[in-house]
Amino acid sequence: MANERTVGDEIPQNCELIEIHVPELKFLFNPIDPSPLREKDLEAKAEEFIVSWARSARRDAQLALQVYVDRPGVSDDVATVRAAIHEFFSQRSLSARRRLSQLFRVGRTSLLIGVIFLAVAVILAGLVDRALSGTQIGALIRESMVIGGWVAMWRPLEIFLYDWWPIRAERKLFDRLSAMPVRITFMTASN
Repeated sequence: MANERTVGDEIPQNCELIEIHVPELKFLFNPIDPSPLREKDLEAKAEEFIVSWARSARRDAQLALQVYVDRPGVSDDVATVRAAIHEFFSQRSLSARRRLSQLFRVGRTSLLIGVIFLAVAVILAGLVDRALSGTQIGALIRESMVIGGWVAMWRPLEIFLYDWWPIRAERKLFDRLSAMPVRITFMTASN
């Protein structure tokens, strides 16, 4: 027969409950990380499991984490584990925020380079058109320069139209995970 002892946060009614089972609380964290428990990284498989479960939830759903542990732990561990999980996902959110900021910085630089290159290409295409007007080689060079100028705009357009929003969605997910309630249930066998 098994006894259960549940500690941690209350889990709200209509939330997406992420459930994970470990033999001991320490198995949630990376064993080679020398940091104190509150600053440790989650173990890679635990992180992947939690994040993939959260990704499959509705975007507006409140998330909560239920950890089942086979061996009992110290009550002080519970508060530290909860804080460590929140801190881990806060750091992931901060990292995503930094990546997004860097991507926009690269995008602005790429846009400036692209616009300048496009302007130069269009001006040169106009000069070639005037110098070789009426010839097929002149038309070919002119069109090649204009196309090359627009190709230079590819990267900034890719950044500002497509690349940023998956990082923003990841950051929002990590924000949700960093604020989720964490409840721990110790499954102890009774004799």
